[in-house]
Amino acid sequence: MFMRLVHRKIKPESLSAYRAMYEKKFIPALQQTLGCQYAGLIQSSRHADECISMTLWDEKENAETYEKSGVFAEILQDAAPYLADSSEWRVQLSDDLTVQYQPVPVEPVVQAYRVATIASSQNIPQNSSLYLRIVSPNVHPGKIEEFKQLYNVEILPALRTVKGCLFAFLTENIKEDQVISVTIWQSKQDADAYEQTGVFSQLVKKVEHTFSEVYQWKMQLEKESGGKAVTSGEMKVEGYSMVAGKSF
Repeated sequence: MFMRLVHRKIKPESLSAYRAMYEKKFIPALQQTLGCQYAGLIQSSRHADECISMTLWDEKENAETYEKSGVFAEILQDAAPYLADSSEWRVQLSDDLTVQYQPVPVEPVVQAYRVATIASSQNIPQNSSLYLRIVSPNVHPGKIEEFKQLYNVEILPALRTVKGCLFAFLTENIKEDQVISVTIWQSKQDADAYEQTGVFSQLVKKVEHTFSEVYQWKMQLEKESGGKAVTSGEMKVEGYSMVAGKSF
């Protein structure tokens, strides 16, 4: 399986219209695309204007064919009116030689991941209450294979027993040494309970020895000082609400 994440920043006043277009136009287009098994729009819990289009594919080649096709180009074009402008401005001269300032549109960020292991093979249900967590551990490049093995042996079996956890994916970025864990939950309340009860922290301890040298230094510093240290090696945990989605 293969996963694509397309990050977009949407104008706040356009969120409802963008969601409607995603459901009425983007999902049907992806449903007709060879190899696409799921398309969903998720919205950041921390920044409401940040959205991600998540698609799951049967294989990398079909996802890449789609990206080079006119379908993807048309989707990008249709989405353009809803995208937020950046804070960067382009200066140019008009035909009458007056200076004009035009905002530079924010280009969608596309990330591609190979799904290394998955905890469920059933279809993702069409449920607007679903909640998605993306965990980005800073794994040492030389220990990614060990991390993958531990995730498969230690993390996935534990997640299968956690209330509300419907799916778990471990994915690898195809262009760099990076892995992310994606879990889909019945509700945000279930995901919050998973973290608040300490289960998440217990699972992190099973794999944290594979994290980067900066993270190891952070743990040693916290042990010696007895306080909390913040470094560039922090593990990122982001939450998203599923606002539209369909399995094919």
